[in-house]
Amino acid sequence: MTTKEVWQIYSGDLKRFIFSKVKNDAVADDILQDVFIKVHTKLSTLQDVSKLKSWLFSIARYSVLDYFKTSNKTFEIANFETETQIKETTHTEKECLYGILKSLPKKYSEPLFLSDIKGVKQLDIAKQLNLTLPAVKSQIQRARKMVAQGFKDCCGFVENDNGVLVGEIQEKEDCKICN
Repeated sequence: MTTKEVWQIYSGDLKRFIFSKVKNDAVADDILQDVFIKVHTKLSTLQDVSKLKSWLFSIARYSVLDYFKTSNKTFEIANFETETQIKETTHTEKECLYGILKSLPKKYSEPLFLSDIKGVKQLDIAKQLNLTLPAVKSQIQRARKMVAQGFKDCCGFVENDNGVLVGEIQEKEDCKICN
């Protein structure tokens, strides 16, 4: 993964996290820029890509701590010691996904949840749900297509030339599924 791809995927979340700590947009932008300088120089050292997000937030957390140290401002340490939950004031992909998954028939949502969220192997899902393996595979594929269609219908996403969903989350009032 390149620094540009990391920026496209995570910069918004990182900025909200940083802003929640410093409460100043210009400072948050500066810290975010510092974070991505560190990311750019050290991205090649990351061995497990599945830990990318936690690695990024650790860099951001330490960058915010450095900001407070150098500016002699006070802050509450407790916020940094535990996992920080980012409170979104805007409509998020997570909300959309939750609404889309809730709208799926159980026939499709259950195998999809077990496979893609819980990480259960499809053969084990077939045994657990008392279905054939081809039926489980088919239901998971249909569910994934329904989720993709939900993002298209709900939030105006489109598929690019590579078949990847692209777009931006619409405001909640405009969303047909999450509203």
